[in-house]
Amino acid sequence: MNQLCYFEIQSSDPAREAAFYRQVFGWTFTQIEGLAIEYYQIETPNMHGGLLARPAPTPSAHCGTNAFTCSFEVENFDAAAEKILAHGGQVAMEKFAIPNKCWQGYFIDPDNNTFGLVQVDENAH
Repeated sequence: MNQLCYFEIQSSDPAREAAFYRQVFGWTFTQIEGLAIEYYQIETPNMHGGLLARPAPTPSAHCGTNAFTCSFEVENFDAAAEKILAHGGQVAMEKFAIPNKCWQGYFIDPDNNTFGLVQVDENAH
């Protein structure tokens, strides 16, 4: 109990966001029909999530977040960062080391949502 079990991404263009995350992380998206809003279920290797139409204007880029930020563990930070940039993402905070723990950094998806990457590395410095 008391562990993260579900996440949601809001977007002004859910179909575009689904394509971005599918291309970057290989996630599977299934649109749920019959709802009052556009909503997709997200399947990842270890957690389920949702993608929904943003109910308010999209915030401007680099304005910070007023929400929890999810970070995704990857095997190779630099390779994942290249994919993010190749598919329209931007760097929000450059890669940095949490000494003897991991490499971490933050990115902005095509709809200005912030998310992080983590590569576990006990030699990070």
